[in-house]
Amino acid sequence: MVNMTEGNISKHLLKYSIPLILGNLFQLTYNAVDSIIAGRFAGKDSLAAIGTANPVMSIVILGVSGICLGASVLMSEFFGAGDEAQLKKEVATTIVAGGIFSLAVALLGLFLSRPLLVLMSVPNEILDLATLYLKVILLGFPFTYLYNAVSAAMRSIGDSRTPIYFLALSSVINASLDMLFIAGFHWNVVGAGLATDLAEGVSALLCVYYVYRKIPILSLKPKQLRIDRPLLKKTLDYGAFTALQQSSLQIGKLLIQGVVNPLGVDVIAAFNAVNRVDDFAFTPEQSIAGGMTTFIAQNRGAKKTERIQKGFHSGMFWEVIYWLLIGSVILFLKEPIMNLFVTGSDHKIITLGTNYLHMMAFFYLLPAMTNGLQGYFRGMGNMKITFLSTLTQMIFRVLFSYLLVPSMGMEGIAFACLLGWVAMLLVEVPYYAVYQKHKEDFVQ
Repeated sequence: MVNMTEGNISKHLLKYSIPLILGNLFQLTYNAVDSIIAGRFAGKDSLAAIGTANPVMSIVILGVSGICLGASVLMSEFFGAGDEAQLKKEVATTIVAGGIFSLAVALLGLFLSRPLLVLMSVPNEILDLATLYLKVILLGFPFTYLYNAVSAAMRSIGDSRTPIYFLALSSVINASLDMLFIAGFHWNVVGAGLATDLAEGVSALLCVYYVYRKIPILSLKPKQLRIDRPLLKKTLDYGAFTALQQSSLQIGKLLIQGVVNPLGVDVIAAFNAVNRVDDFAFTPEQSIAGGMTTFIAQNRGAKKTERIQKGFHSGMFWEVIYWLLIGSVILFLKEPIMNLFVTGSDHKIITLGTNYLHMMAFFYLLPAMTNGLQGYFRGMGNMKITFLSTLTQMIFRVLFSYLLVPSMGMEGIAFACLLGWVAMLLVEVPYYAVYQKHKEDFVQ
C-alpha cells in the first residue's frame, strides 16, 4: 500500500504510473498479437475481421472499465480518509454488481454479435469471421471485468505494480496460445479469441488469489460479498459518466469504422493495424492520468489542496515527456511498425498505414493534454466534465471523418482526430480555470 498524501509528489506519480503504463501496454498486446499473428498466418481477411469486431468489444469493455475507474476514485478517497469499513463495502459492491452485469453481456453477445456487425456494414467476405471472433471474445468478458475490478481496488491503495506481474504472465500465455491455435491448429479468429479469453482468465484469478493472501484490507469474507445500495448509487454516479465517456469514445470509433468499411479490405486491414499503434500511443498517456487521479483522490480525501495542485503540474509535465518519446519512435519507425502486421507484398496496406502514422506522431501531443486534464477532473470527483469533453471530441471527430475520408482516405481520419482534440481542449481548459478560482470548495 502507498499513502500518497505524504512524500515526494513526482516520485509517487512515477512509481505509480510506470507500472500502470507497463500493465496497460501488456493488455494491449492481447489484441496486437492477435492482429499480428492472424495477419501473418491467417491472411488479411482475418486481420480485417478482428479489426471490425474490436470496436464493438471495446465499447463493452471500456464501458465497464469506466465503472471500475469511478469506483476506484471512491476507494482512493476512503483509503486516504482511513475508512477501511467503507473501502471494503465499495470493493464488494463493485465486484458483485459488475459480475452480474458481465455475465449478462457474455450471454447477449451470442445473439447480438452478427446483427451489430451487419449494422456496421462489415463486408460479406469477412462477416462470418468477424462474428465468430466477437462471440468468442465476449464469452471471456466476465474474466476481463474481474481483473479490472480487483486491479482497480489494488491501485486505489497505491499498488499499481502487482497486477502488472500477473498481466505480464498472461500476455506471454496469450502470445503462446495464439501461435498454437492460429499457426499450429489453424483455428483462425476463433483461436485468437480463445487465446485471449484463457489468458485474461489467468490474470483475473491470480489477482484474486494475491489479494486474499497478501492484502487483508481488500480481502472479503463470503458474507461481505453483497451490494451496498447507497454505495452502489454513488458508484454509479461516479462511474456512469466515466462509463458513458469510455463508451462514447468507442461508439465514435465504431461510427468511423463504418466510414472505413466501404473502402475495402485493404483499407480495413490498414486501419486495424494503425489503431493498434494508436492504442500503444494513447494508453500510457491515460495511465499517467490514472496516476494523477489516484494521487488527487487520496489527497482530496485528506483535504490537502496544495498537494493536489502540485500533483497536477507534475503529471502534465510527464505527459509532455512521454509524447516526445512516443512521437519520435513512431515518426522514425513507422514503416517497420507496419511491416509487423502484414507481409512485404501488401504494399498498399503499408503505405496507407505509414502516411497516417507520420501525421499522428505530431498530433499525439493533444491527447496527452486532454488525458492529463481528465485525470485531474476524475480525481476531484467530477465525472460529468470528462464525459462532456469526450463526447464533444467524438462528435467533431466523427463529423469530420465523414466529411474528409471520402476525399482524403485514412489521412482524413488523422485530421479528424486533430480537430476533435482541439474541440475537447476548448471545453476542458475553461473548466479547469473555474477550478483554480474555487479550488478550496472542491475538497470540502
